[in-house]
Order: sequence, then C-alpha cells, then structure tokens
Amino acid sequence: MKSLRVIFQYIKRYPKLVVAYFTCNVLSALFSVISLGLLSPFLLLIFDQPDTLKAASVKTGFINGLMNQFKHYISELTLQDGGKVKALGIICTVVICSILLKNVFLYLAMYVLNPIRNRIINHMRSDMFHKILSLPIGFFSEQRKGDIMSRLTNDLQDVESSSVSFLETFFREPITVFFYLTYMVILSPQLSLFLLLFLPISGLVIGRVGRSLKRVSTLVQEKLGAILSTIEETIGGIRVVKAFNAEKQQAAKFDRENEDLFEIKNKANRRRDLASPVSELLGISAVCGVLYYGGRLVLTGDQSLGLNGGDFLTYIAIFTQIINPLKSFSSASYNIRKGAASIERIQALIHENESVKEAANPKTLQQFQHQIEFRNVSFRYEDQIILENINLVIEKGKTVALVGSSGAGKSTLADLVPRFHDPSSGELLIDGVNIKEYSLKSLRDQMSIVTQEPILFNDTIANNICLGFEQATEAEITQAAKVANAHHFILQKEDGYQTNVGDRGNKLSGGERQRVTIARAVLKNPPILILDEATSSLDTESERLVQDAINNMMQNRTSIVIAHRLSTIRHADEIIVLQKGKIMERGNHDTLIAQQGIYRKLVEMQEVK
Repeated sequence: MKSLRVIFQYIKRYPKLVVAYFTCNVLSALFSVISLGLLSPFLLLIFDQPDTLKAASVKTGFINGLMNQFKHYISELTLQDGGKVKALGIICTVVICSILLKNVFLYLAMYVLNPIRNRIINHMRSDMFHKILSLPIGFFSEQRKGDIMSRLTNDLQDVESSSVSFLETFFREPITVFFYLTYMVILSPQLSLFLLLFLPISGLVIGRVGRSLKRVSTLVQEKLGAILSTIEETIGGIRVVKAFNAEKQQAAKFDRENEDLFEIKNKANRRRDLASPVSELLGISAVCGVLYYGGRLVLTGDQSLGLNGGDFLTYIAIFTQIINPLKSFSSASYNIRKGAASIERIQALIHENESVKEAANPKTLQQFQHQIEFRNVSFRYEDQIILENINLVIEKGKTVALVGSSGAGKSTLADLVPRFHDPSSGELLIDGVNIKEYSLKSLRDQMSIVTQEPILFNDTIANNICLGFEQATEAEITQAAKVANAHHFILQKEDGYQTNVGDRGNKLSGGERQRVTIARAVLKNPPILILDEATSSLDTESERLVQDAINNMMQNRTSIVIAHRLSTIRHADEIIVLQKGKIMERGNHDTLIAQQGIYRKLVEMQEVK
C-alpha cells in the first residue's frame, strides 16, 4: 500500500529506535506466551492428573524443550510429600514474574515508539512547510489557503491518529500473533490448521469494507479544506461582510458546507465502526469452531492425535488472547485506509512541481553592476498570454516605471526579476547572464520589494524590520527606520521598537505599516528596488511621509516602479506603457505626453478625477 511505503520512508530514518522497539515487543510476546503456557501444568496439578502431566513432559522437540523441562520438574516435585503445594507456589511465582517482565518490555516498547510517531509527524509537517516556502508564487494563486492549512493541520492529525498509530499494531501485533500461533501449533497442529484456513477468509471480508473507507475519507479532507477557506476568507474580510450586511449570506454558505461535512463524516465513521463488530463476529465464529473441533480431539482420548484437558484449555486461553491482536490488526487496516487519503494529499503537496528550480551548479551574483535585460520575454499562464515579446533594458541607477490598465501585465513583469515566475520563452539577463544560472539566494539578495499591501508578521517592529537579517544591530535598525520616516512614530509607541504589531500589523495604521516595510527594504540595502505603488491606498499625510521615505530609499538605486498614481513617476528615466501584455509606448513623461497616446489619456483621466 502506497501510504505505508510513505510511512516507512520516514521510519528508515530511525533504525536504532526501530530495532529497540522490535526487540522489546519480541520479549514482551515471549513472556506473555510463557505465562499462558503455564496454565496447562497448573490445571493438571489442580485437577490431580499427575500421570497426564508426566506424559506431557516427555514430549520431545527443540521448541517444546523449555516448557517440557518445566513440566517434568513439576511432575517430579508432585511425587514428594507436600510437593503439590510447593509446585503450585512455583507455578504462581513464575507466572507473576512472566507477567511482570511482559509488561516491563511492553512499556519500554511504547516508550521507544512515542518519539518515532512524533518524529514522523514533525518531519511530515516540516517537509510540507519547507515545500511551501520553495513553491513559486503562482502556486498560491491557484490554491485555497484554507486547503493548504487543512493539510498542515487536519490531514496531519488524521495521519497521526490512523496511519502512524498503525505502526504500533504493525510492529507489535504480528510478533504477538506469531508467538501465540507457534505455541498453538506446538499444542495441536490439527486444530491450528483449522484456524489458518479460517483467517484468510476474515482478511478478505475486512479488506472489502476498508477499500470503500478510503474514498469517503478523501471527501472528508477536501470538505474540511473548503470549510477552512470559508472561515479564513470571512475573518479576513469581516469588515466588508459587516459593511454589506452579508452575515446571513456567509453563515448560509458555511452552514451548507458544514452540513455536507456532517453527512460525509457520518458515512466515514459508520464504515470505520464496522471494523470492530465484523472482526468480533469472525472471532467468535472461530472460537466456536475451535471449541467444537478441539473438544472432539480431547474426547477421543488419543494423546497422539488429540489433546489432554489442560493443554486444550491452555489452547483456548491463548486463542482468546490472539483475538484482540487480530481485532486490532483489522481495525488498523481500516484506519490505514482512512489515513491513506490524508497521506496522498500531504504527498501531493510535498511533491508539487517546482516550476522555478535552482540550477545544478548555480553561479553567485556577487554584485549588480550593469543592467537588467528582458530579451524577447513572453509569459503564459495555461492558455492565457500575460506578456508577449517584451524587450527592455534597465540600466543600473535608472528608474523605470510600469504603467497600464489593470491586467496589463505590470506585476507579472516585475515578478520575473526576482524569479517568482520564469518566462515561458525568451531570456531575462542580469549583467549579461541568464538569471536562471544564478542561485536564488544571491539573486534575491540584490533586490528589495515594497508591495502595495504592507505585509507584516505578528512580531515586534524591530523583528519585522530585520526580517531575513537577524544579525542586524540596533543601530542599523534605527538608521533604516529613520530613512523610512518611521523612527519618530516608533518611539511614540509604549514599547518602542519592541512593540508587537499584531496580526498582519493591525495595531499600526496603514501609513505606519508601509513605513515599516520600507525600513525593512532599506535595511537590506539592495542595489535593485521593485516598488508596487506603496502610496495608492493612503491618506494625504501618510502618502507624503511614505513617498518621502520611498524617494530617500530610491537614491542611487535601480528601481522598477509599478505605478498606479502617475503623478509619482513623472521623473522616471523611462516609462513603459503596457496593454494586454505588450509594450505599446515607452519614453519619459514629456515625450509620452507629446505623443498624445495611451499614456496621455491615462494621465488626463487621473487629473479629471
């Protein structure tokens, strides 16, 4: 089964723990069999059948050796005065010691298993998170955030409660069953053959029900992902929901999805709950068959073909003990099929194709020196053309502005520079070298990005500024904040630079958030800046402070500016006008105004507003 192969790929990382766990289970099962095996001499002694006990003790064979020697010792002891009571005491003492050792090794096995289970889940979670960090930006526009969160939470929890829990059954119960079956074969080969014919039938019945459980479990996880997406979207847009009186609409949407989840989970749980009654019914059927067939062997009285009463009762006792491991194994097979759906979703994320890949032996971009060049660059998303045949050279120290209507391809063009996407065709070069030949780290070290929506993390102002530069000193952080016009308002906060900004920076105003992100870019001190108009959503005062900070930051740097307010890019060295993914006009502000083309119309439209 594919899901088990995935689990074992993680288990292989801990060979010493697996060997220790296996050894403890072997010893636990061995002492369990010994404690039950002593039931036969105990019963024969209690029911005063020393001749039968002595006859049983003369059976030969390597496997029988240890138990037969003990039976022989007990039979000899019963011949002495008061020997029966003494023999009874010895049997009880050995049983107690065996049970003690069984449980000691059982505890040690669980003690070793816990870190294995927890490590598997930790590594799965870590693998998923690291994969998320390595995936291109385009992946996140295609996927629901709630579904990704569901894989990191609900799917992992499902794997832990089902597939990983199967490890306990997989490693322990077969060992226990093996020892029990071995001793049962020793006691009665004929009766054991009857059981071995019955068990495959049980497995076939259980397997048929288990396969249907996997299909339903996949639907459960998908629906959980949809519900998480609805919750995340509603909380993130709660202002809009309330402003448009859309509470009932969102509640109805959630209730529909929640009701669907209720129905699907009912189906899954009903099929899962079949494991216990089905396996119990099969187990009881087997017990009845054993009682009937074994009873006939005892009643024959032929010791060469049958059983004595003590061995038969011991056989029944061991068989009742083997039912629980078999029952656990059948329940675990249901669980592993249920967890298989979650493992497939986790593996789909871990093995998601990385469209932006590091070169095998990447070069290091030590320093940006000359120019950025787009050479016949096109970009397609599925069948849609986003950029077509872009040719553009951005000289070091120059400011290039990208303008155009929404959907013209401005953001996509800028995203190609840090390799958030790769061109579908053509080349993007820095200093004459295709950027695919550079390592991603050295490439992105050369640039900073300030987005239209300021992105802050639930941490202190200082830690948000030094994101990616944990080694930054307090003086460097302060200097970056001063350049970004943020130092003054930060000092007015109760905890200064150690003030927590809250979730997504909601404890700060829009202008304050943007100035913190600018300080972050300043601290990095890169030669290349990519600016998605950072002032378009701010009030007049905040806009002036942020624009001053941007102007300070842009000095002596190469800048690519995505312009929404055209008044902010009048002094750009070159303005690129995009329309439907193509460069329609290019030049400085005065040249484009004189052409009376698309750019002039855009400027006039904003002036009218």
